Amino acid sequence: MSERPVRPGTQMQTIVGLDPKVAEALRARLAEVADRVVLAIIDEVPSYAGALTGRMGEVIRNAVQLALGGFLTLATRQDDSVPRAPAIEGAYQLGRGEARSGRTVEALLAAYRVGARTSWRDMADAAVEAGIDAGQLARFAELVFAYIDELSAASVAGHTDELESSGRVRQRNLERLARALLTGAPADAVTAAAERADWEPPATLTAVVLPESQVSAALTALDSRTLQPTDDVPGLPEGHASLLVPGTGSTGARRSLLRSLRDTDAVVGPSTPWLEAAASHRRTLRCAALGIEGLVDSDDHLAALVLAADPEARADLRARVLAPLADLRPSTAEKLTDTLRSWLLHHGRRDAVAEELFVHAQTVRYRVGQLREVYGDRLEDPAFVLDATLALA
Repeated sequence: MSERPVRPGTQMQTIVGLDPKVAEALRARLAEVADRVVLAIIDEVPSYAGALTGRMGEVIRNAVQLALGGFLTLATRQDDSVPRAPAIEGAYQLGRGEARSGRTVEALLAAYRVGARTSWRDMADAAVEAGIDAGQLARFAELVFAYIDELSAASVAGHTDELESSGRVRQRNLERLARALLTGAPADAVTAAAERADWEPPATLTAVVLPESQVSAALTALDSRTLQPTDDVPGLPEGHASLLVPGTGSTGARRSLLRSLRDTDAVVGPSTPWLEAAASHRRTLRCAALGIEGLVDSDDHLAALVLAADPEARADLRARVLAPLADLRPSTAEKLTDTLRSWLLHHGRRDAVAEELFVHAQTVRYRVGQLREVYGDRLEDPAFVLDATLALA
C-alpha cells in the first residue's frame, strides 16, 4: 500500500518569536521534559504500561524529543516559513508503529493528551523562570495545542493507514490459508500459511455450506477464527458460500455450533482435525447435494451419503437385484419391488409391512409368496439381503 502524503493538518499562524534567552532555557530542559512526558504517558495510559524499557520506550522517547525539538523551532521563528514536515512525518510513522504494536487509536490520542499537558506544564514553568512576558506566554500556549493537534492528526492518519494495509494483507493470507486447507495442500505448507496469517490453529475444523445471504449473520455467532474462502470453490452450489469453523472436537462444541446456525439453511459437515478440513468440506458438499431443506447435520445422514456415493454403481446393483422381476407386468413388478423393500427393512414383520404399504396383512402374505417363487432361497441368503437392502433403501 502506498502511503498517503503527510501534510500539516492545521494552519498554525501564531508567531511566538521567543526571546533567544527563553528559547535557550527551554532547549536546555528539553531532554528532561521529554523523559517526564514519557513517564507520564506510561503511568497514565494503561496501554503503555511497561513500555519504558526496551525498543518501545526508545521509540516513544525519540518521538517525544523530535516533537519537542520541532516545537521549539516553531516557537522561535519570526515568520511562518519554518518547515514542519520532519515532525509531521515522525508523528505519522509513530502512528503506524503503534498500530503494528496493537495499540488502539484511542490509546494513541490519550498519550497525546497526557504528553501535551505534561510538556506544557514543564515548558511553561521554564519559560516563566526565564522571564517570558504575558503576551508571549499566551501565544506560546496557543502554539503548543495547535502543534499537538497537528501531530495527533498525523499519527491518527498513520494508524489508520497501517490498519488498512495490514488488514488487507492478513485477509489475503487468511484466504490463502483457506484455499490451502480446501485443496488438501501438504501439512507443512498449510502450517506455514497459518503462521503467515497469524491464525492460531484449533483442534478441529468443521465445513459449513450455507446461502450467501446468511453468511454475515452466521459469522457474528461463530468463532472469530472462522475462515471464509473467497475464490471459486469447486462443487459449491450456486448462491452458496463455504465456511471453515474452528472447534474443540467435543460433542458439546458441535451442539453449540448447531445452535449458532439454527436459524439458517446451513449444511454442517463433520468435525475433523484442522489439517484434514478438506475431508469435512467434501462430505458437506455431498450432503448439500442430497437437497434436504433447513439446517442439516451431515452426521444424521450418513446412510444416505453412503447410498449416494456412487449413483451409477447403485443403479447397476438395483438392476441386478430386480432382474428376476423383469418378465412380470410393470404394475406387478412395481408392487413386488415395494413389498420386497419394506419386507427387508422391517425384517419380515408382516403387520409392519402392511401398515407401511396401506394394504391388508393377507395381501402382504400373498406378495411375499410371489417373491419366494421368483427369488427362491436367495431371500434367505445374507449376501443377497445386503445387496437388496442397499439397492432398494
